[in-house]
This record gives sequence, structure tokens and C-alpha cells, in this order.
Amino acid sequence: MKALERANAPTRDDLGTRSLWSEVVAGLEWAALKVSPVYYGFGVPRGDGSPVILVPGLLASDLSLAEMHLWLGRIGYRSYASGIGRNTECPDVLLERLLETVARVHQETGQRVRLIGHSMGGLLARAAAGQAPEHVAQLITLGTPLRRIGAHPTVFALARKVMRRSRRRTGGPCLRSFKAGLTQCLPAPLSHAAICSKSDPVVSWDDCAGVDGAVDIEVGSTHIGMPANPQVYLQVAKLLASPEQLRTPLSIQPADQAALPLAA
Repeated sequence: MKALERANAPTRDDLGTRSLWSEVVAGLEWAALKVSPVYYGFGVPRGDGSPVILVPGLLASDLSLAEMHLWLGRIGYRSYASGIGRNTECPDVLLERLLETVARVHQETGQRVRLIGHSMGGLLARAAAGQAPEHVAQLITLGTPLRRIGAHPTVFALARKVMRRSRRRTGGPCLRSFKAGLTQCLPAPLSHAAICSKSDPVVSWDDCAGVDGAVDIEVGSTHIGMPANPQVYLQVAKLLASPEQLRTPLSIQPADQAALPLAA
């Protein structure tokens, strides 16, 4: 497990000058996963049957995390879809659906759940952990902007457009519960790790990394390819097997709420 080092790492100010074309190689990560021993459960710690809920990123649905669902089952976990539908609705609407899934899985299994969220899905998972910490044992975020919610200008603009359209449809609050969940400090028993990549052109290094450097993990990955990257899978397996080794980070700072891209 490699802690992040911020020296010479890309910052949020670099995003506007970085090309999204590097994301086209995400398919190579999927191909590498298919031939990796990790994908077939070799060389990774076995699971204990704990329930794990996967939360997809912006514009994606639960289908985008199908490979990870299958893999989690192979290594000994009970994997569940988020139930949020496609991630194109108001965050408050998506959070409500996710919280219903968390409560249902907790009741069915009698166990606190693990949440793994990719990108925007990581923010929803973080908000759910803040709103229902008694139902959540662990949070793992993949390429999620935790310190300050932002992204590459093109993706940022797309997110704002999608959420404005959703808010016009629903006619209700879009961010109230979402903000509240993000700014709730997590209790000590709930562990959290942020998996980030220096080569991610969508979410900056200093936004992805959590507050406590000891829970941040570096991988070599594109942004889109994180849910199919062998390095990510190996780190996720280690994190799920040893959550007690992690420390709980602080919440997103209140001053950073103004940076929420979906509010305008």
C-alpha cells in the first residue's frame, strides 16, 4: 500500500491544460484485468462474506461496475448494486435511493456494509456514510474529489448541465441532503481509503487525496478505467481484508462547499 506524495503531483490548476484523450486507453486496463491473476482471485486476501455495495460514477449505471461485482463474489464477498439507476439525477435523489439500498442490505445481512464508489459515485457513498454511519463499516473511493469537489473543466460543465436538467425535472432541492452527508464527520469505527492516480486527467491529485495521507493510495490508472484496473483491484482486496489498519479522515471542509459544481 503506497501513501500518496504530493510533491510534483498534478494539481487542480493543471486540469484545464490536461487533455482528456489519455482516457481512450481505458480499454487497455480492461484487457489487462482479464489476463491478471488478481481478477481470478489469485494472490489476493479472501473475503469474509461481508456485504459490499458498488456505486457508479457520473452518467454511469450499476452495469458499469459489473466486472467488479463478479470479482468480489469470486474472492468471497456479497456484492450488491447501488440501486440508484443512472447517475444523472439530482444528488439528493440519488442519495435517497442509495440510503434505501444501504438500509435494505444492512437489514438482510445483519452486518454493516462496505461502500465502494467511483468518481461521483464516491461522493454519493461518502454522503451516505455521513448520513447513516451506523449502517456503514467501510468506505473506499476511486478517483473521487474529496477535498474540493471539482473536475476537468469539460467534465465540470457536463456535470452542471446534467444536474440543472434534473433539477428542472424534479422541481425540488438538489443538494441539501447531499451536502449534509458530505460534511458529517465519520465516526472512528468507520474506515475510509481514497485510491487516486497521478495520471487521472479528470480529477486532480490534490482534490482526490483525502485529508489524512495515511489512508490515500496511489495507483497508475486513467479515470474511467479505475473500475477495471488490476492495481485498483489488488488495493481494494487489501483494504477490504484489513479495514482496521486505516484511520478515519475529516469531513469536506465547510469552506469548500462553495465549490460544489452541481449547485449552480
